Amino acid sequence: MELGFVGFGRMGGNMVKRLLGRGHKIAVYARKREVRAEAAALGATPAESIEDLAAKLAPPRVLWLMIPAGPPVDDTLRELMPLLAPQDIIVDGGNSNYKDSIRRAQAAQARQISYIDAGTSGGIWGLQVGYCLMVGGEAAAVRRVEPAFRDLAPEGGYLHAGPSGAGHFVKMIHNGIEYGMLQAYAEGFAILHEAPFKLDLHAISALWNRGSVVRSCTWRTPGKGGGRCRRRSTATSPRR
Repeated sequence: MELGFVGFGRMGGNMVKRLLGRGHKIAVYARKREVRAEAAALGATPAESIEDLAAKLAPPRVLWLMIPAGPPVDDTLRELMPLLAPQDIIVDGGNSNYKDSIRRAQAAQARQISYIDAGTSGGIWGLQVGYCLMVGGEAAAVRRVEPAFRDLAPEGGYLHAGPSGAGHFVKMIHNGIEYGMLQAYAEGFAILHEAPFKLDLHAISALWNRGSVVRSCTWRTPGKGGGRCRRRSTATSPRR
């Protein structure tokens, strides 16, 4: 399917790469010229502005935002909304507050535009193994974007969680659980660091990655297990 992406950062860039690799047609707007050139080198169509991006897509259009939550989303929507037409779809794949997503969906609905909130998790492994997608919005709109959702996610990694706001609500709870886990690891290793013994924290972390109940989940790259889950120590892992 054809999609327009606003944002080509670490997460959005890898999502675009994954979609291009699965045959989707992608147009990308990023503020920096060198970033647009990077997107073009991968096979995406670069756009020099939000207006140019909207013009490059055939209606009904799907535009996916991968930008920081809060004012940047509202600022982008103020520029984007007047360029869209009934039946177009906006997907917010960032970490927006679910209440903001409900508000934005209502404003879009007044223009007969659908607004989907898609909580996205996957971090640096998403490009190879897929992204966990927690989606909220109207069922008909979600079905239209489903080919992209399914190609972005691993098997079983995409869920239409409910109406507008539900996706970002589920992602909020996901993040709370994740940050709680990270805090627990940090406090545990702080105690180990101050222990009355000279402990090798790296060795302990590696040890706990082998059979321990406090290990977490990582992924084998394709060709080394087919993207299946194995365990790793979250204590030394990147977040997202």
